[in-house]
Amino acid sequence: MKLQPRHYLMCRPTYFTVEYVINPWMDPSVPVDNAATITQWEKLVETYQSLGHTVEFIDPLPGMPDMVFAANGATVIDGKVLGAQFRNVQRADEGPAYSAWFEDKGYPVQAPKHVNEGEGDFLVTENYVLAGTGFRTDPGGHAEAQEWFGRPVISLQLIDPRYYHLDTALFVLEGDQICYYPGAFSPGSQAVLARLFPEALLATAADAEAFGLNSVSDGLNVIVPPQATHLIGALKERGYNPIEVDLPELLKGGGGPKCCTLEIRK
Repeated sequence: MKLQPRHYLMCRPTYFTVEYVINPWMDPSVPVDNAATITQWEKLVETYQSLGHTVEFIDPLPGMPDMVFAANGATVIDGKVLGAQFRNVQRADEGPAYSAWFEDKGYPVQAPKHVNEGEGDFLVTENYVLAGTGFRTDPGGHAEAQEWFGRPVISLQLIDPRYYHLDTALFVLEGDQICYYPGAFSPGSQAVLARLFPEALLATAADAEAFGLNSVSDGLNVIVPPQATHLIGALKERGYNPIEVDLPELLKGGGGPKCCTLEIRK
């Protein structure tokens, strides 16, 4: 395993709050400490920068409290961008905002014809694009991604509403090495994952509940919530370097490290 410098896009949680319910983690009756949210997010940014990764920023826009979850804003592979189209009306304006950022930077951007929620449901290994469906992204979005990126797209069915995006149930370690929580997937999708990734690291239910599968790996270092204790131990056993970053305020919106992190792959 080897650290691979990454290029990330992030959005400051200036307007983050929980004012509606679109996933089981959200409860508007639970207060959000905005100052603490920003401090926790800044720690995540500082961690990436300390590891030598490049971080760019998109300006947060009022009226878009979930814009901090940058991973949902697009998918970028080989310098090409597939824009996002959100299922929930509350987040509908985020997709165009992220696409406009990439267009302004000169990236080729494909406007989506089907619902897809960016890297929330598209995760990239060396040989595949793993694509989640069941709660947010339409299967038609999977076909659209395969055509645009020219890479094999593997559809995976999510069945537990707590893990409504693929990036809450699976993350890529390096190459074609992944970590996932089997209980988030249908039996058929579990069989596909076992066939394609026989050496995958399997997480426990407790890891998943701690949002441990919403981790970010650069091939060596893994940014992981500290509550995912079994996963942290398993990563160490495999030779990875887990770095604990706690984002409890953002978890109130159903987000963790990966949700805040859109990778720009060139």
